[in-house]
Amino acid sequence: MKSSAELLSLRNRRVLITGAASGIGAAMAQRFAEAGADLILLDVNREALEETAGDARAFGTGVSLEVIDLQERDQIASLWERLGDEAPDTLVNNAGIYPMRDFLKVDETFLERVLRVNLESALWMCQGFIAQRLKKGGVIVNVASIEAVLPFKDDLVPYSVSKAGIIALTRSLARDYGRRGFRVNVLLPGVIRTRSTESLARSAIRGLQWGTLRSGYIFQSRLSLGRWGRPDEVARAALFLVSDLASYIQGAMLPVDGGYLSS
Repeated sequence: MKSSAELLSLRNRRVLITGAASGIGAAMAQRFAEAGADLILLDVNREALEETAGDARAFGTGVSLEVIDLQERDQIASLWERLGDEAPDTLVNNAGIYPMRDFLKVDETFLERVLRVNLESALWMCQGFIAQRLKKGGVIVNVASIEAVLPFKDDLVPYSVSKAGIIALTRSLARDYGRRGFRVNVLLPGVIRTRSTESLARSAIRGLQWGTLRSGYIFQSRLSLGRWGRPDEVARAALFLVSDLASYIQGAMLPVDGGYLSS
């Protein structure tokens, strides 16, 4: 029987993380590197990605960078062609955007951008990964949101739709490819304290955006832990799901939300 430390170890594993330049993605890179994994870090922001890579390399694992725009399917296809035999055994689809707009003002361009980055990129990344690993199997962790289950913020309809699609994608792949050796699960983070979410909160306070402040108050009151989460807390949950500790967990939705969905 393997020890708990052995089950949690990612030594001799190769993990690709999208949206790895900052926030949750950067925290995942740190935790996975600490656990011994070699990393492929993907983002559109080269400067921030190199900073993340530098932090991860401090743990002595191999780290390579891929700067691509996930809105472009041809760039995703080229990525898998380049990786070839160096393809990872684990894929974490973390990249996402959450632009806000009144639903009645959402146009085709706005909707397409949100769906391409949040949903379609994850679908094409999963397709490329499974095609490369069809005879070997692998692990996929997708990142959705509590917004896909119980929305709390105004003006996020396209975002919520995209993240609901991530849940459906995850469960469908788990069903279709579980017998081929693929484990596929999805994380549902709540509000996580990152530079961007803190910036939004400060803007709401400075601009006296009463609707946003009211939504924030209601959301805070539902948190049984009484606080926002930290990127590392989501990264720890991701580490669990990609590790052998989660060897019999399949098609699961794991909230990391401070109790929001259960309140």
